[in-house]
Amino acid sequence: MSSSAPVYYSPQGGHPPQTDLLTDRAIVTEAYTVIPRGVMRDIVTSVFPGWTNTRAWVLNRPVAGGSTTFAQSIVEVSPGGGSEAPEPQPEVQSFLLVTQGTLQVTIDDEAHTLTEGGYAYIPAGTSWSVANTSDGAAVFQWVRKRYEPLAGHTPKVAVGNERDIEPSPMPGTDNKWRTTRILDPQDLAYDMHCNIVTFEPGASIPFAETHVMEHGLYVLEGKAVYRLNGDWVEVQEGDYMSLRAFCPQACYAGGPSNFRYLLYKDVNRQIVL
Repeated sequence: MSSSAPVYYSPQGGHPPQTDLLTDRAIVTEAYTVIPRGVMRDIVTSVFPGWTNTRAWVLNRPVAGGSTTFAQSIVEVSPGGGSEAPEPQPEVQSFLLVTQGTLQVTIDDEAHTLTEGGYAYIPAGTSWSVANTSDGAAVFQWVRKRYEPLAGHTPKVAVGNERDIEPSPMPGTDNKWRTTRILDPQDLAYDMHCNIVTFEPGASIPFAETHVMEHGLYVLEGKAVYRLNGDWVEVQEGDYMSLRAFCPQACYAGGPSNFRYLLYKDVNRQIVL
């Protein structure tokens, strides 16, 4: 098993020179979307109400007539920035993963300092705030989803660092394909999962996964060739993929480093007809 320190890629913005070609790997289809890191420039950032000294790259959001039910953004908070009321909808839950710098997250009046690899799951209706009290920019992934309640189950706040969690190996892979499960998949209180998936160079998903869960994949490290529906797409650290329900997927990890990504997937409470 590779023992190299984990990498957490964050975009730096800026603009390419006028001499660059327009051709890129960005693609939007009915089954999937690929947003490569090269398009995450200054001109495509968003400003969120209630935040100071902050900009964001919106990677995914529910679209009328579409088939995804979550939002995901890369949020960059400059020194002194943050928000006293980051979540505008009380029925929405959040998951944060820090990929650069240091972020102060206060949940129900309890302060937590998150560094690279640090995460926080915040249930819907919880009081929380975010501040960057450091001298450098803090960058984090922010996943938001409207919570689907289940009688008898209440989700709890979860705060920690993914590097402190022992990954679970996929059977028959000699631990070369493993998953760091941040939220317990057996706990029905959670209606979404956010995991770190790691492939060592040469490892693969050896079949086309085709299932009901929609996905958001942000590549933290390395490169791979990813099968999306009927297409093979090259991806690298900093790229983002959004997969609709039942979109077939598979991959081959390239190298020379590990291929790692933050994986969001929803959990269907019940198939409502």
